[in-house]
This record gives sequence, structure tokens and C-alpha cells, in this order.
Amino acid sequence: MGQKTHPYGLRVGITEPHKSRWYAPKALFGELLVEDYKIRKFIDSRLNRKPPFAQVSDVQIERTREELKVIIRSARPGLVIGPKGAEVDRLTEELQYMTGRKVSIAIIEIKNPDMDAQLVGESVCEQLRKRVAFRRAMKMKADAVMQAGAKGIWIVLAGRLGGAEMSRTAEVRQGSLPLSTLQAEIDYGFAEAFMSYGAIGCKVWIFKGLYEAEKAEPAAEPVAAGGRTKARGRR
Repeated sequence: MGQKTHPYGLRVGITEPHKSRWYAPKALFGELLVEDYKIRKFIDSRLNRKPPFAQVSDVQIERTREELKVIIRSARPGLVIGPKGAEVDRLTEELQYMTGRKVSIAIIEIKNPDMDAQLVGESVCEQLRKRVAFRRAMKMKADAVMQAGAKGIWIVLAGRLGGAEMSRTAEVRQGSLPLSTLQAEIDYGFAEAFMSYGAIGCKVWIFKGLYEAEKAEPAAEPVAAGGRTKARGRR
């Protein structure tokens, strides 16, 4: 068996925050966990899979006793909000009806979509759906990400590439990619393209650089967000 870990799960609580932030008693925990999954699935199908195609990359959920707060990160926040806030009001009503709770929605704009791994993966899949050659789609997107300021990019496609009889994998890698270094800021995304001959999966890793250790005092040990200081080895 391969000893692989999920790139995001490996970093949660060390350099990455949890995407669902709430506490619940044991009796309620399972119900709320399923509700979080349904909310994310609903927002993805509502905003990403059909018009307005708002390029939502991430949905974070916070709960208090009174309120359910949904934080949507989108490259096209204007399409999520709609004219005079009509779209976001409709989405709020639908989520309230679905969950039976008071819902508030916050929208965060993604300034540079080429530096968001999830959006890069979705973009490659969109190109595949338009029958662009898979090697060309990967190479063009990797070049765009590097020009946007990334230190490294790795794109992996798997499936019946080009409609071939047997499935295979193809990849493009540029720059450096220290996947095992928790001090490195690695963004990961996964998307699927459902073609007439089967599904093609796309995984994307983007290395944005090391977390800013230089902000710490020179005498102090660099500490990752939520991490511990590194112990000095004895000679």
C-alpha cells in the first residue's frame, strides 16, 4: 500500500485552518457534519456547475448557537452577489430552507485565480470538456501559474486521456515543490471532467513559497501557524 496523505489534511492545525469551525455534542455531531457536506455540494452545483459559473473555490462554515455563517471564496464575487444583492439573498433563503437555521453569507474575492489550485484544476477540466488536447491544456495552465508568481506547479491528469482504450496518467511539473515541508505553503485542488468516454481526474499542487519566517525576530525560532518551535539538536 502507498503511504500517501491528503495534502490538505496533513497540514490542518499546523499551517492550514479547519474548513468547518464549530463544536457540537456527540448526539448532534454526525447530523451537522452531513449538513456541512450538503451545503458545500449545494453551493458547488448552484454556483459552479450551471450559470452564473462564479468560480467558487472554497466554502468555509462557522456555527454559533444562533447562526450558521457560510464564507464563500470566489473569483467572481459580483456573480455570486447578483444585481442589488438578489442572487445572494436567494441563496441565503435556499440555505435557510434546507437547514432550518438562520444563515448569513460572507463573500471573499480571490484576487489572483491563477494562484488557486482548485480553480486551476477546474480550468484544465473545462478545457478538456471543450476538446482541447490534454497536453496543451496542462502546459498552458502551468505556464500561466508560473507567470502569476508561483514557485512551483504540478498538474496530474488520470483517466482515458484523449479517448484512449486504456486509462493512464500524464503530468506537468515546473519549478520546485517541497511537498513534505510543512513550512512550505502548498495549495492543493482536485477537479473532474466527465467526458463521453469516462471521467478524467485532475490534481493540482501549487507551491507559493515558505511561510514568512522572516517576520519573526532574528533571535526567535520560526513558528508556523499553530505549530511548535523546532527543538535544537544537541551536539
